Amino acid sequence: MNVEILIPMSLFLAIFGIVYLYYSTRNKERLALIEKGADASIFNIGKRSGSSWKVVVLNLSFLLMGIGLGILIASILDTYTVLDDAVYPSMIFLMAGAGLYVGFTQTKKHVDKD
Repeated sequence: MNVEILIPMSLFLAIFGIVYLYYSTRNKERLALIEKGADASIFNIGKRSGSSWKVVVLNLSFLLMGIGLGILIASILDTYTVLDDAVYPSMIFLMAGAGLYVGFTQTKKHVDKD
């Protein structure tokens, strides 16, 4: 058997195993709750009513703006200072993290408003 096929096959099997375990455990848990007579509305806790795409677009836009701002600041720092190559990844990650944080706070305001 070729050694090259073992890595993708094992990766696929690991992902399949995780997904199978998640769904089978969730199904068993729900069946046990139904047998006990629990209310079915507990399965809908945490689900939003149709505004999930707005949250994804908002967070993605702030992430991409943060990455762009990180590249811009890194370019300026690289031009006018004596910092080495580490300035690009560090500024990109720093600004992407700041963008995600701003996106989180804006999403929280958006969800609380609805």
